[in-house]
Amino acid sequence: MSRRIPLVALAALALSGTLAGCRKPPPKQTEAQQARAVSVAQVEPRAIVGALAASGDLVPREEAAVQPEVTGYRVAAVLADVGQYVKKGQVLVQLDPTLIEAQIAQAEANAEQAASQAARVKGLDKEGVLPEEQIQQRRFQARAAAAQLNDLKTRYSKMSVRAPVSGLILEKTVRPGDLSAGGATPWFRMARDGQIELAANMSEEDLARVRPGQSATVTLPSGAVVQGHVRLISPQIDPQTKLGQARVLLPVSNAVRSGGFGRAVFGDAAGTALAVPESAVRYDADGASLMTVGADNRVHRVLIEAGARGSGLVQIVKGPPAGTRVVANSASLLLEGDLIRPIDAAPHS
Repeated sequence: MSRRIPLVALAALALSGTLAGCRKPPPKQTEAQQARAVSVAQVEPRAIVGALAASGDLVPREEAAVQPEVTGYRVAAVLADVGQYVKKGQVLVQLDPTLIEAQIAQAEANAEQAASQAARVKGLDKEGVLPEEQIQQRRFQARAAAAQLNDLKTRYSKMSVRAPVSGLILEKTVRPGDLSAGGATPWFRMARDGQIELAANMSEEDLARVRPGQSATVTLPSGAVVQGHVRLISPQIDPQTKLGQARVLLPVSNAVRSGGFGRAVFGDAAGTALAVPESAVRYDADGASLMTVGADNRVHRVLIEAGARGSGLVQIVKGPPAGTRVVANSASLLLEGDLIRPIDAAPHS
């Protein structure tokens, strides 16, 4: 039995060697056969929609200042405060009328006396009873006294400082006891009708892509998003900053505060520029790049300067020329010099 076991083992080894000799090695694939099938697109002019954005300050569409029209009177009461919406003609400040009431009483007495003296000389012209000069003087004094009384009554009506327009009070500087004085800081600053707009700073090129009435989505620092529209476009460019403004009128809302900051995205702004699908652009430590496809179907990494984004496209500010084929996706899986089998990507709508 001890002699038969080695013989069986030798037979098994011989049989396995015979079977191994019958197997054929698998056919070797060429590099072209091993190439990955990859979608490619072209660098070409495309309409980038929704890529235009700009930021700026929130300012009143129209600002109104409230100041007293009479000077030298004490503030008796302040009847409005910051953040309050007031109507046109509403009393904001009441001045102390004590002094002017006394002046009116004296002026009424003077006017009555002057009118009485003028009435006495009625019909005495050229009668010789009184000199013509005295007659005219009495009549003049009566008119002057009446004018003074009228002036004081007009001033009295200004003891109530009223809102010149309807709107939102943005700032208040007046206090009870203050003395009214002309030319001083306005007592109130108001946003007429409460309307606030975004003064979006834009380059001359971007201004050419917006128009009055165009819609815009404005994001506020609080995260709130409001819809507005372009009210007007600046007719001039600042010679220092080379920027102009697009005024975006916003809805009246507690979230929209004058003096704040906002960023607008003009959803239907369109412009034609060299662009590629957004999925074709790679971003790493060196910046943005594309994998271009040469005539030999080998890929090469090219650094680019990316511009506006929108509609799934990225503008190529600096990079390969129009007509260059690029890997439309999966570029991160390829290495410099890899051979691919290009497949035209579906046209970008």
